[in-house]
Amino acid sequence: MATSIANSYRNGPDERGHFGQFGGRYVAETLMPLILDLEREYRAAKVDPAFKAQFDDLLEHYVGRPSPLYHAERLSEELRKDAAPGMGAQVWFKRDELNHTGAHKINNCVGQILLAIRMGKTRIIAETGAGQHGVATATVAARFGLPCVIYMGARDMERQQPNVFRMQLLGAQVIGVESGARTLKDAMNEALRDWVANVHDTFYIIGTAAGPHPYPELVRDFQSVIGREAREQLMARTGRLPDLLVAAIGGGSNAIGLFHPFLDDASVKMLGVEAAGHGLDKEHAASLAGGSPGILHGNRTYLLQDEDGQIAEAHSISAGLDYPGIGPEHAWLRDIGRVEYTSVTDNEALDAFQLLCRTEGIIPALEPAHAIAAVAKIAPNLPRETIILANLCGRGDKDIFTVAEALGARL
Repeated sequence: MATSIANSYRNGPDERGHFGQFGGRYVAETLMPLILDLEREYRAAKVDPAFKAQFDDLLEHYVGRPSPLYHAERLSEELRKDAAPGMGAQVWFKRDELNHTGAHKINNCVGQILLAIRMGKTRIIAETGAGQHGVATATVAARFGLPCVIYMGARDMERQQPNVFRMQLLGAQVIGVESGARTLKDAMNEALRDWVANVHDTFYIIGTAAGPHPYPELVRDFQSVIGREAREQLMARTGRLPDLLVAAIGGGSNAIGLFHPFLDDASVKMLGVEAAGHGLDKEHAASLAGGSPGILHGNRTYLLQDEDGQIAEAHSISAGLDYPGIGPEHAWLRDIGRVEYTSVTDNEALDAFQLLCRTEGIIPALEPAHAIAAVAKIAPNLPRETIILANLCGRGDKDIFTVAEALGARL
């Protein structure tokens, strides 16, 4: 990618919140003043040394950053078994599953609750799919003593019971959503309805790099700590940048957090991995592979939809990837060719989940298992000196029951 394109991108979306044709803010009139207030407050916070100091202090002493950078030597060797001589890339992991609460979501939640307090808001709401964003939101709400309501699809509550209990232990009210497919899209719909009705005192902590502007930008900025750390750590360990970055994508916050600090580096390729579910010709959640541009949840992006623009139901074994859209920055990066995107099926993700357990003693969440599956396909065909850096964006304790059921195990 040309440097001029990268530089203009890294300065954020345009003044209307658009990345090319994607993004924007398509919200109810009631919400527009609040969205504009949020943007003004975020602009002020970005240049406020006190805000940055508090954010950085919490990331270090509460979240536990920096998260480790790990060379997965046994996995790398396993993937070389059938490779040609001299082939088989090195696999490295950015281990954000070791953060407090077990995923990358806490980075963004810390930043957003500081904004909420700065704006004088006294009530927090959020949506969640896999439950990790809900847990992270409930965690920061408890830390700062604010009441918290989490909207979660009833189907996701069934398959993510451990996280539901965690949220309740942390003092959050978890409201099951029975509409639609009873998953993440439906939870976000309910959260937006709540927000419209309670704009005077409520702050909505959105969990992914989607939604109305400025959410895609501010979520990206808070999550970019992942890529900044990874860059410094890999340079210190190897003296050079990675050749390929890989991350799973639902809405895309962990991926944009890893990718963004490397966008100016033409030598660094990037691969986002969507959920192909049962297959792209069946039920899936791969909006770039099988979708078209449309508007959902306040922004224009690629969506799974029918000819009439009705949103289709997404499917993934991973509750965190079970969403019929993608963040607008990813849509733009795909269209300009800066980032490549692929997809991985449920069965491939399950195989990768087990592979990492056996080779490295790390139990990943089903979300990054999709990224690991893509790495397993690519690594054997790349020279041995190639460095692949993948983001382990969540740990797998939340998914044990889902995996056990899929594999026919009895617990």
